[in-house]
Amino acid sequence: MQDTHNPFSEAQFKTLKYRPEMPDRFGSPQHGRDVMRELLGWYNNVHYHSGLAFLTPADVHHGRAAEIIAARQHVLDAAHQRHPERFVRRRPTHKTPQPAVWINPPTSSIELSKEVTNPEAH
Repeated sequence: MQDTHNPFSEAQFKTLKYRPEMPDRFGSPQHGRDVMRELLGWYNNVHYHSGLAFLTPADVHHGRAAEIIAARQHVLDAAHQRHPERFVRRRPTHKTPQPAVWINPPTSSIELSKEVTNPEAH
């Protein structure tokens, strides 16, 4: 039997589970929906993800990553110019998120081309 774990969902669950806003129990289905709506809004719009180069999922999804990284790189460049002695190994560079992440990578270029052109088809 194939392993069906989803590391992205598991990481999200663990992050949300240990937030102080997460109650031990939900008082009702509506209470659960309300709490999760708030937590998922935080997770997607406020929480910086190390796997996304410390951007939010919303930043990446809405195409703001390049602009944010450029602004951060500008700050890093200015810090390096002012105090190069603080950066003994190399000039600091901001990481960029991977262009694509897969749980089940496509097995062929045809399958990849279908996924890229029509992501709703899968």
